[in-house]
Amino acid sequence: MDIEKVKGKIDDIDAQLVELFKKRMDACGELAREKEAAGLPAVDAAGYRKKLTEVRRQAGGELAGYAGVLYSTILELSRCHQQALIHGENPLCAQISGALENTPKQFPESGLIACQGVEGAYSQQAAEKLFAHPDIMYFNNFEGVFSAIDKGFCSYGVLPLENSTAGSVNAIYDLMQKYNFSIVRSVRLKVDHNLLVRRGTKLENIKELCSHEQAFSQCGEFLKAMTGVKITVCENTAAAAKLVAESGRDDIAAISSRSCAELYGLESLRDAIQDKDNNYTRFICITKNLEIYPGADRTSVMLTVPHKPGSLYRIMARINALSVNLSKLESRPIPERDFEFMFYFDLDTSVYSPQFVELIGQLGELCETFQYLGSYSEIV
Repeated sequence: MDIEKVKGKIDDIDAQLVELFKKRMDACGELAREKEAAGLPAVDAAGYRKKLTEVRRQAGGELAGYAGVLYSTILELSRCHQQALIHGENPLCAQISGALENTPKQFPESGLIACQGVEGAYSQQAAEKLFAHPDIMYFNNFEGVFSAIDKGFCSYGVLPLENSTAGSVNAIYDLMQKYNFSIVRSVRLKVDHNLLVRRGTKLENIKELCSHEQAFSQCGEFLKAMTGVKITVCENTAAAAKLVAESGRDDIAAISSRSCAELYGLESLRDAIQDKDNNYTRFICITKNLEIYPGADRTSVMLTVPHKPGSLYRIMARINALSVNLSKLESRPIPERDFEFMFYFDLDTSVYSPQFVELIGQLGELCETFQYLGSYSEIV
């Protein structure tokens, strides 16, 4: 038997499989309606487990595992189909539709924007990329930004979420979960760290180095050469530059931005001291109410799943089945729950696509908790 004949045989089998899949989904729809009429739940967890066990047994041998994976996906799709037929439009999808209709068609050019730190912070630079004319109010810590928005002092907040070399700013995830705010836009900012000092300070005289902990982690190779130097962690890199400028000392330096050198009258002894040249920080713009602006093609969610085998797989299988690209997956420990985690997802899909509506409508059914963080576009 030659290759083309074998391929033809496979094509014939695939055609039969597709027809059988369609018949199976139709039957699942009938079953869903019968369950609804009888007042029974759409999900039969025990029945699903029994079906998977039987399928593995029937396949046998080395194909048992493959059959289990195949039918796990088929059963998840069947479950989706049944729930959609019984429950109708998901409340969250209705809320998203309302936001799409009521959000202005153009992102605001100005507003009172909350940022953490002081004048010259990277958050300020991010805010200036996001807004044409931002009026910035500074706060000492990240929660101060959230609190200002929550109390109505500021319309939006701009906060760092992750760095390409140092990873995520975990406190932001925790605060997003606490306040249940929405992300309305994001921006990637190129970050170059410089060694800033008061004029006349020499490298060999530096005894103390100030910056944010993320900046220190991004400049590890440079710090290895700064032996015997005291490391002082500041709330951000701009605050470190301000501290050096006001210190009156010639033995202290800050790791900060070039703009802070100009702002605080400092000079740079070393430029671009970060470990990697492609050092970017991603900032998010948050607000209290759900706003979705035209062009939104990224969605962020946080969720927790039951602490048992296959729980996360069910989420991943659903995302894959709908051909949605998962651009980020990160876990965070859940306080007071040993070895259990909250998961953060970034999904790349247009908010207008049917796949987006279907996925958002289904994810909540698979999770213990589900939090929609917003749909938005990103400025590069």
